[in-house]
Amino acid sequence: MSAGIEIAHVLAALRARIDAWKRAGLRVGFVPTMGNLHEGHYSLVRLARENADRVVASVFVNPTQFGPDEDFDRYPRTPGADAAGLDAAGCDLAWMPSVETMYPLGVTRAVRVQVPGITDVLDGAHRPGHFDGVCTVVARLFNQVRPDVAVFGRKDYQQLAVIRHMVRDLAFPIEVLGADIVREADGLARSSRNQYLSGDERALAPEIHRTLLSMRDAVQAGGDRRQAEAAAVARLETAGFAVDYAVIRTPLLVEPAPTPGATQGLVGTGADPAPDDARRVALIAARLGATRLIDNLEFA
Repeated sequence: MSAGIEIAHVLAALRARIDAWKRAGLRVGFVPTMGNLHEGHYSLVRLARENADRVVASVFVNPTQFGPDEDFDRYPRTPGADAAGLDAAGCDLAWMPSVETMYPLGVTRAVRVQVPGITDVLDGAHRPGHFDGVCTVVARLFNQVRPDVAVFGRKDYQQLAVIRHMVRDLAFPIEVLGADIVREADGLARSSRNQYLSGDERALAPEIHRTLLSMRDAVQAGGDRRQAEAAAVARLETAGFAVDYAVIRTPLLVEPAPTPGATQGLVGTGADPAPDDARRVALIAARLGATRLIDNLEFA
């Protein structure tokens, strides 16, 4: 690892460095991660660099967003490799707090942040409490880093929508940017969880992306959305996946209005209507063995 990147483990050191940048009038970009980084994460750092003078990336495996039967304990932790990769990608400071630093009163006594409505569907329905944990840690990170711009990947499409909702409702003075999905040559979305796949599972995993393309093509050809969703579930199950969902939604994650040109928003959340009523997103969450994979595809 080169000497270019700073690493902070203590909140006072993080704040001192960011305070100095702010006094100098520098714009701060932020990329929150859970570590075990890959090219998808580094693309977020590069996008942050394009929109800021200094870039901070956090590396923290957040216990509050894992369910009791999920993979918190076995989630890979590679801080040395992460710091080297962040350095090469142009990150100025890596924030690597302990659980005790992030949750000084303990995880069970921590103040929680909840975003209603948009967290109750899709991944929120299949992973109860997950987005409460995401919002809780991201709100803490925003208060610690105080960035001007924060970058999140579009692969976690619902997470990006939830964070944007929270930022608007809590009046965080932060611009949220969504970065494009980084894919392998065969279409598989880059993910830290891909390393859990066996050789046979890895060969099968790109079927998720191919299924997303088939959903898009069916709808763009004038087909019925629900039929496209049912066909996607059948295709994945036949291939050996256990499907949580395969759906087509608006960018606000609600079902498209049944009549052309109609506008439908999230009831009770205060969210804006979709910026373009014609835009859609196909979303899939499915398991191969013990590994849960998610992916999505936006289209008009």
